[in-house]
Amino acid sequence: MTDTGSTQDLDPVEPVAALADDAGDEALDVASDEPSAEHVSTDAEADAERAALLDGVWDVVVVGAGPAGSSAAYATATRGRRVLLLDKAEHPRYKTCGGGIIGPSRDSLPADFKLPLQDRISAVTFALNGKWTRTRRSKRMLFGVVNRDEFDLRLVQAAEQAGAVLVTGVTATGVEQQGGDSRTVFVTLAGGGRVEARAVVGADGSASRIGRHVGVSFDQIDLGLEAEIPVPESVSREWAGRIHLDWGPLPGSYGWVFPKTDSGTLTVGVISARGQGERTKQYLADYIRRLGLSGFTPLVESGHLTRCRAEDSPLSRGRVLVAGDAAGLLEPWTREGISYALRSGRLAGEWAVQVAEANGAADVRRQALNYSFAIKAGLGVEMRAGKIMLASFEKRPHMFHAAVSLITPAWRAFARTTQGHTTFAQLMRDHRAARKLASIAGR
Repeated sequence: MTDTGSTQDLDPVEPVAALADDAGDEALDVASDEPSAEHVSTDAEADAERAALLDGVWDVVVVGAGPAGSSAAYATATRGRRVLLLDKAEHPRYKTCGGGIIGPSRDSLPADFKLPLQDRISAVTFALNGKWTRTRRSKRMLFGVVNRDEFDLRLVQAAEQAGAVLVTGVTATGVEQQGGDSRTVFVTLAGGGRVEARAVVGADGSASRIGRHVGVSFDQIDLGLEAEIPVPESVSREWAGRIHLDWGPLPGSYGWVFPKTDSGTLTVGVISARGQGERTKQYLADYIRRLGLSGFTPLVESGHLTRCRAEDSPLSRGRVLVAGDAAGLLEPWTREGISYALRSGRLAGEWAVQVAEANGAADVRRQALNYSFAIKAGLGVEMRAGKIMLASFEKRPHMFHAAVSLITPAWRAFARTTQGHTTFAQLMRDHRAARKLASIAGR
């Protein structure tokens, strides 16, 4: 259920073995054959066209075309503003992610958006480190499952249809702001170029360059490892409509199986606190073996770091706002990030319009603070509750397992949360039993 936002400056997709020791963010470039004259000409024309698009002053520049960036660009474009959406990668592209679309994600999508669902989930099999397995079922769909390459592409297309201009193959390296009453800000690009805008939204993933400019800080970093495993149709049918959640052997860890039934693959992953790379790798191997899937060859093995913001971490600096993983916005317990990306991206796009139209430094600060208040009043409250849940889960995962697998009201609360009818924060506020469970487990 994890997500890492945009492909712009992400922790790279690497083999599981390479990430087992929490390897750094550098990716290797593989040299290709010398291009022909025809290719040189085509590339030169493409570069010239790209340079022309980057020229001039934009109302808003959005860096990163993942869910947060596309959502921000869509929100800005639907308000009739000139918005430029930049990304390092071409779409579609593979993304390390379970691909679960829960209720809050569905409710934050553009109007008339058609989800490219691979499966509809109505059952969950819970296990406690491979033991005490129980399957719970819902009469209604809990959430949908997508392939992130298809999902992200459709989000980008929705932003373009609303009027956003997409430019790919461009790496943002930072931001230049003069401060004071300056009416514009510059996004700097690899190779020495710059793009000028009246406001910038940084949505360039969990290793965000724009986030560094803003000063985003994190108090929780986790390592997720994942394998995309093609399986025969007979195996795929056994998983149709059902996911698997395993509360793992490391504090705060868990594993998941998400079926991509239409494409005949299973996404199997685990996540735990960074610094336990070898043990996390072993957990994934054990998990795959216990599920009876070790005989199938993974199509992709990958990993990423998720970074959760500290509560006092800034969300803006001058005319620059950050959203999604670039801001460290994700659910701390489950590390679910798609809904946080979509919701924060939409808010960032809406408030970026106000920042772009602000007169003077005081007005810019006021509009940027309004964005921060909007995030903290919604997602911030949910994150605070999620951190309480995680702290309790780390100490007594067996209590959470017993609750969701054996106690019907707890299972219903889990189902209602995934469906988008409630949140962890609302559950803890409105239900004494939820507060008591978190309190007892956290002792």
